[in-house]
Amino acid sequence: MVPELLAPAGNLEKLETALLYGADAVYCGVERFSLRALAGNLTVKELLRACEITHSLEKRLYLTLNAFLRPGEETAARELLESLLSIPVDAYIVADPGMLHLVRQVDPDREIHLSTQANTTSGLTAHFWQDQGVKRLNLARELSLQEIAAIRGSVTLELEVFVHGAMCMAYSGRCLLSAGLSGRSANHGTCSQPCRWKYSLQEEMRPGEYMPIEEDERGTYIFNSRDLCLLGHLPDLINAGVDSLKIEGRMKSLYYVAAVTRVYRAALDAWRDDPDNYQVDPQWHRELGAVSHRPYGTGFFFEQDHAFVTAENSDYLRDCDFVGIVQGEAPDGDWLVGGRNRCKSGERLEIIGPAMRQGKFVFGEAVKGKGETITTVQPNAVVRMALPAGTQPGDMLRRWRNDKSV
Repeated sequence: MVPELLAPAGNLEKLETALLYGADAVYCGVERFSLRALAGNLTVKELLRACEITHSLEKRLYLTLNAFLRPGEETAARELLESLLSIPVDAYIVADPGMLHLVRQVDPDREIHLSTQANTTSGLTAHFWQDQGVKRLNLARELSLQEIAAIRGSVTLELEVFVHGAMCMAYSGRCLLSAGLSGRSANHGTCSQPCRWKYSLQEEMRPGEYMPIEEDERGTYIFNSRDLCLLGHLPDLINAGVDSLKIEGRMKSLYYVAAVTRVYRAALDAWRDDPDNYQVDPQWHRELGAVSHRPYGTGFFFEQDHAFVTAENSDYLRDCDFVGIVQGEAPDGDWLVGGRNRCKSGERLEIIGPAMRQGKFVFGEAVKGKGETITTVQPNAVVRMALPAGTQPGDMLRRWRNDKSV
C-alpha cells in the first residue's frame, strides 16, 4: 500500500497549495498550543474552512496541539478544545500526556496522533501509547531504518516518519537553547534557532577577543544541522511498514510547499506504478535543489551516517526566486498572476504545476490595472500576462539564478 503523503499547511493558502500539489493529508495549527507559534496559524473560523476544503477533496486534516502545558494553561487548553468540538478535524497531534488527558475528558472520540516531540524510540514506548488509545505515532527522528522496522514489528498502530525538511539539533526537538539564550521557548513554539548561530570562544581575561573553535576564518557552526532528505530511500521506509511520510515546514514558503510536495507525490506514484523498478528521477533532485534549504542529509536513518552537522555556515542554499503565482484566467485569455518577487522584461522564467508539469518562457510584458502595459512586475502586484499552453490556476513562476534551467 502506498503511504500517506502528509504536507505542512501554515495558513489557508499553503493548505490549498499542498492539496493541489499532491498531499493526501495536511497538518496545521491554531493560535494556541502549537509548536509553530510563528507560522501564521489558523483561527478557529479558518480551521472550519480548512476542513471544508480538505474534506471536499476526500483528504485529511490534522491539528497540532503539541505544546507542553505549564501550570495555569490548563483552563485555556480546555476552552480551546471545547471550541473545537464541532469542527471535523480528522485527528489531534499531541505530545504532552496532560494535553492527551484533557482531550480524553473534553473530546473522547477524537482520533489522536502522537507528535515526534514525545520522542518515541522503542517498541515498549509504542506499546504504552497504543494502550492509551493513540492511533498513530510520529516516531522520533533519531531512529534508524532498522529501528523503525523493529517498532513496526511490535505494534499495530500507524507509524509516521519525517522524510524531508529542517532537522533539530536537540533530542526530538526538545531544546532549551532558545529559552536560555533568547527567552523564546522552543517547547512553546517560539524557537529563535540559536543552533544556527555562529559561535566562538572568549577567554574571560581577554574580553572582546574571539577565538574560533575551529581554525577557519569563517567561524564555526557546531550545532548547525543538515536538512533531511529521504527521497532516495522511500522504498526502504515503505518496506519497513511506515504508514505516513511527513514533510516538515509549516513556517516555510508557499513555493517550498508546492515544490517539495509535488516531488514526493511523483516519487510515491512512481513506486506505486512499478515498485520493482523504482528509481529516483534526476529531475526530482533538481527540484529539491530549487527550494531554499541547507545541505541535505539522511539524518539518523543509517546508523553509520554521522554527517548530521554541517559546520561550514548556516546559510541557506537557494537557486531559484519565486516570482509569482497564477490566480486564474483573465477574460481576455491571458492569466492573472500575483507577483511575489520582482521580475522584468527579458528574464527567462519557468512555470511549474502539479504532477511535475513545467515549461519555460521569456517574460515580455504584463498589463496592470485598467490597461497599463508594464515591463516590471513588483511584489504583491496582480497583473495579466500571456503564459505557456497548459497553464492552470495554482501554477507558480520562478526564476533560476544564473539561468540554470534554460
